[in-house]
Amino acid sequence: MNFAFSEEQEELRKAVRRFLEDKSPETEVRRLMETEEGYDPAVWRQMAEQLGLQGLAIPEEHGGSGYTYVELTVVFEEMGRALLAAPYFATVALAANLLLASDDAQAQADYLPGLAAGTTIGAVALAESSGRWDEEGITLAATAGGSGEGWTLTGEKRYVIDGHLADLVLVAARTPAGVSVFAVDKGAEGLTATSLTTMDQTRKQAQLTFEGTPARLVGEEGRGWAAISTMLDKAVVALAAEQVGGAQKVLEMAVEYAKRRVQFGRPIGSFQAIKHKCADMLLEVESAKSAAYYAGWAAAEDNEELPVVASLAKSYCSEAYFHAAADNIQIHGGIGFTWEHPAHLYFKRAKSSELLFGDPTYHRELLAQRIGI
Repeated sequence: MNFAFSEEQEELRKAVRRFLEDKSPETEVRRLMETEEGYDPAVWRQMAEQLGLQGLAIPEEHGGSGYTYVELTVVFEEMGRALLAAPYFATVALAANLLLASDDAQAQADYLPGLAAGTTIGAVALAESSGRWDEEGITLAATAGGSGEGWTLTGEKRYVIDGHLADLVLVAARTPAGVSVFAVDKGAEGLTATSLTTMDQTRKQAQLTFEGTPARLVGEEGRGWAAISTMLDKAVVALAAEQVGGAQKVLEMAVEYAKRRVQFGRPIGSFQAIKHKCADMLLEVESAKSAAYYAGWAAAEDNEELPVVASLAKSYCSEAYFHAAADNIQIHGGIGFTWEHPAHLYFKRAKSSELLFGDPTYHRELLAQRIGI
């Protein structure tokens, strides 16, 4: 079986890399980090109009291009390499995936075209004060209207990626029947978004407070966790691809610096300690690529292996990226610790991504449960 990317997929990679090299250089990433919004609306529109990235894997009947998760894996890898500051992950990996997993044809018809066109920014509100990413962690209450129609939400959600921007927020809430998914529009009554100060400001997060906020049920009441679980599996696959892109970039940074930095009359890359560190980084990054790519294929096929390989990829790629980012700083020495050096940005993204949707220990435990250990 050939797991190499096709010629078309490699062309997609080249196109996305050229676009991001132009639109997301380090100077622009740093500029956007300091803004409240955290992204450039003009670039967001260009992503949709020139490359069709927001709708890449959304079915054609909902305004997308109908490609697979393999193509999305390529895109997320390049975005991780460039540290793109944009609500792409929240809109595509989270909101679109949750709608597609919900089996609510009307909600898909109503919301997916806007997400695909880039005119709607999506977000998913899942975690709460407990910081848990499992079903038991959802306590936000949804109450049915007195006439039996309409719902209201009361409670708080934290760590909502791009929640301060979202035109559409999909909220996991608890009803008498169990966990359900609800859609809330931007500006809804009783909805308050507060931006959070986080370690990695290239990916903004918000706290959302709901006080009797009107909401629309998506899918069947009490059956929401199945859709959320599928979304989480595909989201961590996207995150693993991002981590691979970032890990490859810091490996290249480390090797390039080791070749040109001279100490004691010779490049530091000629010293055994640096040479072996770079070799270990390469081995771990290449292994992470294999895990992420296989998980991308499983997501594209909706393969029964997806839950297992998603957790495997998330746990391994999280550690590989963090190790590579830390080793890159060590190879650069003192300059790598400075705020002005890009190594600093990748290290913070690596650490925040390691914890997002559960750390490696959490996913190893989840993996053990899923294979019956």
